[in-house]
Amino acid sequence: MEKKHLHIAAGIIKNSNDEIFITQRRADSHMGGFWEFPGGKLEQGETSEQALIRELKEEVGITVTHCELIDTIKHEFPDRNITLDFFLVDKWEDEPFGKEGQPSRWVLQSELIADEFPPANRSIVGFLTRTGSC
Repeated sequence: MEKKHLHIAAGIIKNSNDEIFITQRRADSHMGGFWEFPGGKLEQGETSEQALIRELKEEVGITVTHCELIDTIKHEFPDRNITLDFFLVDKWEDEPFGKEGQPSRWVLQSELIADEFPPANRSIVGFLTRTGSC
């Protein structure tokens, strides 16, 4: 049986205080309870950047005005394969919040904890905390 493949765009929303906005996955979702960089699945015909802009508007209520792809990570789970495109979002309009009722918070980039994120996100979290830049 062939595994499902998901292509996901995620936004590393970073403010001028070196804080990154993260949200918590719903308990009943895949990898529920972990913190994540907001974003979501690409729809048919969408580019990663288009999906990111749409998902961040829907999920955290911001309008992205500048973003840049910083990494693509492929991860294999027992039941699915995913491709994650991580974008640095450094300019946006409005204030991000958990628009779907999900917990959210700002965390200093240096204080991100890889174990609080799904396994597929841990290498990017490690990069962010090691380099202090993106």
